Amino acid sequence: MNDVTPLRFGILGTANIARAFMKGLAGSSLAAVEAVASRDGGRASAFAAEFGIPRHHASYEALLADPTIEAIYIPLPNDMHAAWTIRAAEAGKHVLCEKPLAVSGAEARAMFAAAKKRGVFLAEAYPYMSQPQTLRLRSLLAEGAIGRVQTIAAAFGFGIVDPEGKPLAGSANIRLDPLRGGGGLLDAGTYAMSLVRIAAAERPSRAFATARRTQSGVDQTVAAILEFPSGTIATVECSLATAFHRFAVIVGDTGVIETNYANHAPAGTLTLRVKRGAPGTVPFETEEIAGGDGFRAEAVSFARMVRLGPAEWNGATQAESIDTALALEAIARSARQGGWVALER
Repeated sequence: MNDVTPLRFGILGTANIARAFMKGLAGSSLAAVEAVASRDGGRASAFAAEFGIPRHHASYEALLADPTIEAIYIPLPNDMHAAWTIRAAEAGKHVLCEKPLAVSGAEARAMFAAAKKRGVFLAEAYPYMSQPQTLRLRSLLAEGAIGRVQTIAAAFGFGIVDPEGKPLAGSANIRLDPLRGGGGLLDAGTYAMSLVRIAAAERPSRAFATARRTQSGVDQTVAAILEFPSGTIATVECSLATAFHRFAVIVGDTGVIETNYANHAPAGTLTLRVKRGAPGTVPFETEEIAGGDGFRAEAVSFARMVRLGPAEWNGATQAESIDTALALEAIARSARQGGWVALER
């Protein structure tokens, strides 16, 4: 690993998640942030000073034109992901884009098409996917530890509005802005849906959903059912008005896996609960798995992919990202208009 040259990142924006990304990468020998950009030069300068970043730019365009930058990390609002990912790819930069990759399946496909055309890598950033916890989950599923997956339930929620949809800490939170791709589905829901896609290992065929909305009009709480071609059935639940909760239960015909699919491991370890057997008398076993900062893990994996090849990437595949975008789009449409909505093929 020491012979891999660090990948030179530029950060397109100074949102709070960009700060978390910077803290996660601190001291990494494989991923180095060399520049940051903001449309407010003062903010870019302050961000660079705060984290010791060598250069800052007063426009996104200037960062994309910076010849020393090899890869762009995009922490922008959801509605800006597609446009700036495509522009970064066209500038010859690799792109690690925050989830959700896009606000529609068509956008996701266009983003990957742009990356392929320029011969650069594009990946959707899910810190939990690069955690050894999720890599172990993938391994258990691949080896058939619980047999054929029959049902999946994934949930993620927290509280930034009260049960009546009123903001708990002011209305400036971008997740409450319907014009910026806000709402629980494209925030917490994308995590739950992506986990479902991992467990099912295929694109859903159709979705049925219901939602309650905030006072600003974004989806506050969403519950959805998804059917898969194989016969697997899944539920996805997300909310902006609950106590924090994050869990998934994957049930096969011969076993069960439970996970909190965590982004980070503050205590240094994460766990999976695995039941290997169908009878009720078979106990769950708890596996303890070393973990760390998910931002660091995904950035290191991305850097290794750029330097050593696609097999080094341990996050979302292109198919998983596109299928997740299509599923979220179908869920949103069903919640708005009612009834089952078939996914685009």
